[in-house]
Amino acid sequence: MRDLIEAQVKAGHQVGIICDASTGGAFEEALLSDLRDKLALGLERIAMQRQIGPSDAMAALRTYRIIKKLRPDILHGHGAKGGIYARLFGTLLRVFGSRVARFYSPHGGSLHFDPAKLQGRIIFQVERTMERMTDRIIFVSAFEQGIYVRKVGEPRCASALIYNGLADVEFEPVAANDDAADFLFIGEMRALKGPDIFINALGKAGNATGRELTGVMVGDGKDRAKLIEDGTRARQAIRFLMPMKARQAFQLAKVVVIPSRAEALPYIVLEALAAGRPVIASRVGGIPEILGDASPALVRPEAGDLAATMATAIGDVAAYKQTLPSIESLKQKFSIETMASRLENEYFAALG
Repeated sequence: MRDLIEAQVKAGHQVGIICDASTGGAFEEALLSDLRDKLALGLERIAMQRQIGPSDAMAALRTYRIIKKLRPDILHGHGAKGGIYARLFGTLLRVFGSRVARFYSPHGGSLHFDPAKLQGRIIFQVERTMERMTDRIIFVSAFEQGIYVRKVGEPRCASALIYNGLADVEFEPVAANDDAADFLFIGEMRALKGPDIFINALGKAGNATGRELTGVMVGDGKDRAKLIEDGTRARQAIRFLMPMKARQAFQLAKVVVIPSRAEALPYIVLEALAAGRPVIASRVGGIPEILGDASPALVRPEAGDLAATMATAIGDVAAYKQTLPSIESLKQKFSIETMASRLENEYFAALG
C-alpha cells in the first residue's frame, strides 16, 4: 500500500487512508506516520476487528462519516471488511448524488472459508450480493482469482488481475552480514504465517545436516510469547527480534524462509527475491506465480518437507540461489510502475 500510494501521489492524485487501529504496533505506526505529509485526504485509524462483532457498528459509522466528508472519486477497499465498507458506503454516496467508483481487492479474508459449511455459504452469498455494488474487483494473483470463481462464482462485475509491484530501489541487492544466521523468518507471529513450522523445520534440518543450524525470527503478533517458549523448549538456536524493515532483516541470515499455510501474493517473497536473497517458500496461494510452478524452492507447509529443502539450500547457498528467478526477470513482471499504471487505468475506466 505504501509503494502504491507513493506512485499515486507522484502521478498527481490526492490519496487518503482509513485503516485498522487495533493491530500492528510501533513499527507499523512509524511506517504510516512517514506517509502523513503525502496524504492530501488524510490518515484515519479506526479499531476494526478481524471477526464480525458488535464493535463493527461503531467502526462502520465512523468510517462512513469520514468518507462522506471526503467525497472521494475512488473508494478502494482491501480485505473482506474493507471491501464491504468501500462498496456499501460508496453506494450510499451515489444515492446522495456523488459519482464514486467502488473497488474491492479480496486479499484472502473471506476466501479462506469452506463453501461446504453454513458460515462459508453465508459469507460467499454476501460476496455475491456485494458484486451489485462493485465497479471493479482487483485480484493480486491468478490463484486468488481462481479461488473466488470457484467459491463465489464468475464475477458479475468487471474484474482485473494486477500483480503487486516493487519500487526500483527494492531491486538493489542486499548482502548478508558476516555473522548472519542460517535462516530468517520474517512476518506476523500467528499460525497462518507458519512460524511454528519454521521452528520445527529448523531442528529437523539440523539433524539432517549433522550440525546446529541458527535462525532469526523477526516479527510480532499474538503467538510471539508461545513461539519463544517453544523455541527455548526445543533448545533451538533462534534469536527473536521485533519488527523491522524487510531489507534490514534480510542482512541477518543467509536464506529467507516463508512457511505460510495460506497466502494471496505475499510481498515478502517479492522483496526477498528482488534483494537477491535465496528464498524457500510454501507452495500456497500465488507464490508459485512468483517463483515458477516447477521451482525447487517451493515446499509443502509442513516441517518435514521444509526441513529437507532447508538442508539442501544451506549445503550450497550459491548453487541453490542459481535455481531462483533473476532480479531482472522479476522487475519485468512485478514493478510498481506497472502495478500503479494498470490500476490507474482501471480507476479511470470505472469513472467513465
